[in-house]
This record gives sequence, structure tokens and C-alpha cells, in this order.
Amino acid sequence: MKNIWLYSVRSYLKLGMFFYFKRIDIHSIENVPKNKPVLFLANHQNALLDALIIAVYNKRFLYFLTRAGVFKSSIVGKVLKSLQMLPVYRIRDGWNNLSNNGAIFNTCAKLFSKNETVVIFPEGNHNLKRTVRPLSKGFTRIIFETFEKYPETDLQLIPVGLNFKNAEKFPDSVALFYGKPLQAKDFILENKNESVLKLREKVHEEISKLTTHIPSESYEETLKRLNDLNVDFLKPNSVNKTISSNFKFHENFKKSSFSVLKPFFKTLLILLLIVPYVIWKLLVKPKIKEVEFISTFRFAISITLVPVWVLIMMFVLVSSFSLAIASTYLVLVLCIALITVKT
Repeated sequence: MKNIWLYSVRSYLKLGMFFYFKRIDIHSIENVPKNKPVLFLANHQNALLDALIIAVYNKRFLYFLTRAGVFKSSIVGKVLKSLQMLPVYRIRDGWNNLSNNGAIFNTCAKLFSKNETVVIFPEGNHNLKRTVRPLSKGFTRIIFETFEKYPETDLQLIPVGLNFKNAEKFPDSVALFYGKPLQAKDFILENKNESVLKLREKVHEEISKLTTHIPSESYEETLKRLNDLNVDFLKPNSVNKTISSNFKFHENFKKSSFSVLKPFFKTLLILLLIVPYVIWKLLVKPKIKEVEFISTFRFAISITLVPVWVLIMMFVLVSSFSLAIASTYLVLVLCIALITVKT
């Protein structure tokens, strides 16, 4: 029953992402082992959408370490836990709550002993900046506890790179890169502090290859030059090569041609979905305090209120006119949505 629920949710989210993103590129999915315990370690730019993308475009059902703050509502908490999300506490959640992380880390170790998979964002927080921030020690603690309790576990570490064209805008494009597996046991040394340092350095290095990594000391200047060159942020290897060569190397990218019809179709789509649009524009978006959550809430509206509105409109049209007119409305919405998003 649990797998049926997870399959259903994943299929629905995948359909939603098809209509939400212009492009979704998945690279090196073959690097994910089928029957081994895996700890996915990903960069974190786009709030909850990062986790959903990894969950949807993966061969396996995953457990996620998620900040405890989103579990405050009992209803939301139950839904998140049904989706295999585990609350992890930070200092801002209160010193008393930090002790609860011990039980979560023990749960992760037990999951690995059963060849399950866990996703963690080792940067510890999200940020739209195109750089891989210093990694926290939390993920290393999970690894050490796993080997202390289950020393024979063949734990695989897979770095993950998430790349967005422009995470704040709609429609956006995303490229997901799975790195080659690292053998966790190779990083277990006699000196624990040395092991932690080695792990953090290696994982940071590998994630930085899979997403754009702009050095913090020259971030604004470098980002401006990259934007002026119109680089393709869905190709992190090329972008990082441009940065490391001090812009001596760069691919030439053509700017996307402007379609005079696209604003027309976008306006038409807004009119067809006017109520969800107004709710998003006037009620939801103004209350979002962190820019990283804009895409997450916009996507949430698109997979909840939009379908409800379409169903209501179809019911009204069937009741007032005919099934043929209601069906025409549905086809029109789908076609206009595809034209707006995919072109």
C-alpha cells in the first residue's frame, strides 16, 4: 500500500513538472546503484523543489532529511512523513531540540543497513547563489554512526548537482546531474577529525563539478560576466571551465529568439486560470519572505489550485452547456499551457 501511494505521488508530481518546466535534463542516472545503500549529497538552491526533483527523477524511493520547521502543522507533518521525509533540527529550532537529531541519525543508519537510500543537503540551508557553500558536519556523523552500528554496510555516497536556468522565473529549466559513487568506507580513518575533513573536502569538490561553482570572493563580477556571455547554466562543466580559465574559454550561445506570440499565449493562459493566478499573485506570493521559496509555492499552486479550478470550470460548463464544450475548454487549457511553457 505504501509503494502504491509513493508511486502515485511520484507520477502526479512528474506530470506537474512536465507542465511546469520548459526542460528537464537528467544526466548519469545509471550511476545510482539498484541494490545498495546510498546517501545522496546535493547542492541546495531551490527550497523544497530540489527534493521533489531528485525524488521524481530517480530509480528508487528515497528518504529525505528535511528541516524540522516545515513539520509544525500536524497535517503537513503527516503528509511529509508519508512521503518519507524525516525532520532534522538546527540551532535556530532551539538547543533542546538538537538532541532529537540523534534518533533521526540512528534511523538513517538502520535504513542503510536495509539497503535503503537517504538524501541530504549538506550545505545546511538553501540559497539561489550559483556556488557550493561550505558543508556542515551532519552528513559525516550519519556516515560514522552507520559504520559504528553496521560495520559491514556497503554505503555509497553519490554527489548530486542541481542546475536551474533561472529559479525565480516561470517557466524555468533544470538539469540534474548524478555523480559517480564514492565508497564511504574509504573515508573512515583512525583519526576521526581527519576523516571528517577529508569527507567534506571530497564531497564539496565532487558537487562543485556537477553545478556552477562561482568563487565567493568574486561572485558578483563573475556572475555578471557569465550572464553577459549568455552561458548555459544547464551545462555546469562548460560554465566552470569558463570560470577556471578566467574567461579565455567559453562556448558561444545564441540568445533565445523572442516570439511575439508568447506574451499573447501567456495572457490567454492567465485568463483561463484567472482565479488560481489571482490567488498566487495577490495572496500567496506577497507573503513569501525567502526568494528561494518562490518556485516551490508557485509549483504547489500549479499542482493543487490549478487542477481544482479546471475541474470546477468543466463542471460549470457541463452543467450550463455540454460535455463537448467542457472538453474543449480542457483541451484548450492544456494546449495553451504547453505552448506557454515549452516554447
